Amino acid sequence: MERRSIREKAESVKEIQEIIQRYPAIGIASLHKVRSSQLQELRKKLQGSAHVRVLKNSLVERAIMDLSIPNAEKLKDYLKGSNVYLFTSLNPFKLELIIEKSKVKAFAKVGDVASEDAVVPAGNTGLPPGPIISQLNSVGIPTRIESGSVWVNRDTVVVRKGEVISESLAPILSKLGIKPVEMGLTIKAVYDNGAIISEEQLKLDIDEYKKSIGEAYTEALNLSLNAAVPMTENITVLIQIAASEAHNLAINASVISPETIVDLIRRAYCEASALSSKIPN
Repeated sequence: MERRSIREKAESVKEIQEIIQRYPAIGIASLHKVRSSQLQELRKKLQGSAHVRVLKNSLVERAIMDLSIPNAEKLKDYLKGSNVYLFTSLNPFKLELIIEKSKVKAFAKVGDVASEDAVVPAGNTGLPPGPIISQLNSVGIPTRIESGSVWVNRDTVVVRKGEVISESLAPILSKLGIKPVEMGLTIKAVYDNGAIISEEQLKLDIDEYKKSIGEAYTEALNLSLNAAVPMTENITVLIQIAASEAHNLAINASVISPETIVDLIRRAYCEASALSSKIPN
């Protein structure tokens, strides 16, 4: 029986090594607070672009150590807890975005950590008067009774992002229909061709990133215009600038052409009018 167990482990390690050698990247994600339905949905979403497996950390550790892959010792630091492994050819940051989008809002349980500020909005809760009033007041939510219902007087933040949800708050949020936690995979790290990219490094502020690219594009365009470097992106503006400067030069030099004759006559008229106003009748 023991020999069979050893043989099975050896076969599992060999299988993991074959998978590792087929893909350039390995995502290690925590299974904490992940529903089986979410994992199945993620498998469907990543079908064809990632191989998703729930594996024993000890087997994965043995596989990477036997393969002697670069930074294997550092990668071992992430092989703790309950994990799912994502073997993929996707860009690590694209993989992170897919994982983030697969998360869903959920009602909180005692001890959960809020993924965002939980705000109880002002207005009708739809709940009848009773013990709920003292429960709401106990967590700092101001209330009143109106038209047979409990109303919240003003928007109230009851828990901040990153804070632990208390025993008294969790049932109240559920009664109010507020879902302050996210459920889904959390990538701990991605091993990509020898480089280990941590969870913090994988987090991208897409809006800020787009803003930075926009600012860089504008600065580069202005630089190319000032240096008069013609390219697809600026050629129209450069021609407009050149035409404007050539027109101004022709006006200042009183060069008569179809393009300048109207402006030259207008300038001559204005100069004549200014001169005549200075001559006595």
